[in-house]
Amino acid sequence: MSDPPVVLDAETRARLIATLTRRFGDIDLAEDSLHEAVLQAVRTWPGSGEPDNPVAWLTTVAKRKAFDAVRREDLLARKIAELHIVQDRPDGADPVGDAVGEGQAGRDDRLAMLIACCHPALTPADRVAMTLRFAAGRDTRVVADLLLLSVPTLQQRITRAKRRIRTLGISFAVPGGEALAERLDSVLKVIYLIYTDGFARSTGQAHVRDDLTEEAVRLARLVHRLEPGSAETTGLLALLLLTEARRPARVTADGRPVPLEHQDRTRWSARLRDEGLVLAERAARMAGARSYAIQGAIAAVHAEAPTFADTDWRQIAVLYRILGRYESGPAVRLATVIAVGRAEGLQRGSELLDELSTGKDFDDYRPFHVARAVTYRELGDRKRAASAYRRALELPGNGAEDRFLEDMLSEVTRG
Repeated sequence: MSDPPVVLDAETRARLIATLTRRFGDIDLAEDSLHEAVLQAVRTWPGSGEPDNPVAWLTTVAKRKAFDAVRREDLLARKIAELHIVQDRPDGADPVGDAVGEGQAGRDDRLAMLIACCHPALTPADRVAMTLRFAAGRDTRVVADLLLLSVPTLQQRITRAKRRIRTLGISFAVPGGEALAERLDSVLKVIYLIYTDGFARSTGQAHVRDDLTEEAVRLARLVHRLEPGSAETTGLLALLLLTEARRPARVTADGRPVPLEHQDRTRWSARLRDEGLVLAERAARMAGARSYAIQGAIAAVHAEAPTFADTDWRQIAVLYRILGRYESGPAVRLATVIAVGRAEGLQRGSELLDELSTGKDFDDYRPFHVARAVTYRELGDRKRAASAYRRALELPGNGAEDRFLEDMLSEVTRG
């Protein structure tokens, strides 16, 4: 379905879709009903004037249209039995209440939508698409652009995910206890994936996409607001804020990446850094601190260093070793080796990188070859540095990063 004329911002649209979906248990019905309510607003508001509470008006109309659709399909009895839907009150007032605000009902609606969109039964790609489309409330075309997909491809992905949600009977209710903690992990992972895809694109010409990283930060803020007592939600928000603080210094005027050691730290956002540092310290002290709280602590150590040379690499190496208990992938293993190399000397770092090269996880991992190239260059081994840069350029990456690596290769092979 094409999106209706724009009368709702993404935040309001996401809240309304979440409210309607949780009430009726069907994303398609929620979308269709809100679409019709918006069209009715477009037709009637110019003549009658915009109501005092447009969101409540749209919610009331959308709910009534959803009820009408259920009646037309002769499913009202079953839907009421399954979902315990309460019909509009006889006085005509609409029980919107917290559902369009920040109270308990609104909190549950948003959290339920996030959890459903990030259900482990969906593929990681489908979770990202569903989260951006429904939890973030983004227009179909905007999401397609963010994910570098055609609109038909994105629509197919979303249709497939919604069909799977229906087939498996995935609930639009907030689980409790340990089940909530388990499902939150999936939500946080999706937000992290959205951020990392914007932080350093795996394809295309641009190195960063601010709209993706900003969306991830917004979602992280939302989840933290919904679950402020979670060390991991607090840690993830801290991590993203501290990383986003570097954004003004991360690329050159023509879009090429600037390595951390060469960034002008006076350009880092003091506002985001300060907020992130407070959250990182809070997360580290909370029960249940794991992966994101540790990563937030690592980002805090970087943020507290006035210069690259002042970085406490020994502390970072210790934190990465602790992180390795929760995250054993190549990114963490490589980061651990880099930190140890900075703490104990480049020669030690080179030896550890050589040890990683014997594993199967790193030959096709571009950051590994970039790390080797940087290490060899700093050790003065230009030949091996050039070889590592060439291997990195053979692997997928974005165009801006390619141009940076080509510059570095030219530098080590010159003269």
